[in-house]
Amino acid sequence: MLLLDPSNVTAYLEARGFRVTGPVQPLGGGVSNTVLLAETARGRLVLKQALERLNVAAPWHSDPARSLREAAALQDTAQFLPSGAVPAVCFVDEENFIYAMEAAVAGATDWKTLLLAGEIEPSIGAAVGVLLATQVLATREGHWRERYGDQRVFDELRLDPYYRYTAAQHPDLAIHFDRSIERCRLNAVSLVHGDWSPKNILVAGGKPMVIDYEVVHFGDPAFDAAFLLNHLLLKSLRRPVWRRRYWEVAEAFWGTAHRVVDADGVKTHLGCLLLARVDGKSPAEYLNSETKPIARALARDMLENPPAEILDVWNR
Repeated sequence: MLLLDPSNVTAYLEARGFRVTGPVQPLGGGVSNTVLLAETARGRLVLKQALERLNVAAPWHSDPARSLREAAALQDTAQFLPSGAVPAVCFVDEENFIYAMEAAVAGATDWKTLLLAGEIEPSIGAAVGVLLATQVLATREGHWRERYGDQRVFDELRLDPYYRYTAAQHPDLAIHFDRSIERCRLNAVSLVHGDWSPKNILVAGGKPMVIDYEVVHFGDPAFDAAFLLNHLLLKSLRRPVWRRRYWEVAEAFWGTAHRVVDADGVKTHLGCLLLARVDGKSPAEYLNSETKPIARALARDMLENPPAEILDVWNR
């Protein structure tokens, strides 16, 4: 199998009819992918290849064929999401687990960067809520369960490193993690992105584009809603001076999302995910020695004493 890197991507693309016209730029592929941006005579392309062994300290493996499923999900969701809400797929290389997609427009910025820089717009939260609600409603019926019902990659990249690993660090809370894992199977009602995070939402002209469907599956949409809310909570801990503004974004997002997901499920997932970003295999990189104990205490409190309303957690 060819392993993509900046030194070989030019020859790789030109063999497929894409003449490279500028330097190749590595993009942030997280811990689980190689992602490269290339300028070609046919437009800007992003190439993505899943890694079999993830770049974290603890051993963490996953089937690289998830790239092919991700490409299929982008093509499928493009049929019902607004134009430009997901990138267009240009080609799929099944042999090497690579696919290429159109790059976002020049100047697009990931939402995580904007949020941490103080560009905190509730309108973006509302738009992201609409995209999530649209995806949930569009995939409740039809072939979606049959096409995406296998949750193996989601288990490898989310449930095991986030839930089981964290539960092992906090045995007294294991029952909550067990319930959340079970929810993902028993409450499988729609397509789930599995990484509905600000880093996977690109913003240009006030409009969001969702990327990174590598753990897509038919499952519990409360997981996606909780995943987004968790990141807004984490940023409230990182930038406490903007806590109220992050809450306003969360309120705008939840104002739409709550119509299509189970609130009790979101509460449970939210507590588990918050603790996982402190003591799981993939801790949030911007929490420090001062904020980690706060996040840990808040997560435990949420699991042991769930708030009456989800957004009440900001008052704790």
